Amino acid sequence: MFLRVALIRTLAIRPDILLLDEPLSALDYQTRLALSDDIFKMIKQEGKTAIMVTHDLAEAISMADRIVVLTKRPCKVKKIYSIELSHPSTPINNRKCKEFSVYYDKIWRDLDVHIQ
Repeated sequence: MFLRVALIRTLAIRPDILLLDEPLSALDYQTRLALSDDIFKMIKQEGKTAIMVTHDLAEAISMADRIVVLTKRPCKVKKIYSIELSHPSTPINNRKCKEFSVYYDKIWRDLDVHIQ
């Protein structure tokens, strides 16, 4: 609820760009999904550009038009992906698109994460 109010309050001053730094990180999974849809709809409805920092790859793919993968320090742009889904909709529905898993796999390989 607080996040919705904060976003509405921010949109009320008509900013050109929204900067969202891990806006959903402190929420449980179900709430994250619901709020990602709300945020996505508000941003699209207002016709705003948003720059969102997130460590959640699925969240990024489901909400973004473009994803910028950064290197570790010193930070540099490693790769930029234009997200093109066959049937773009809301973040929850975007996760069901056939391209979603393809983007997930490609971007995961570009991250400097090594699981042993």
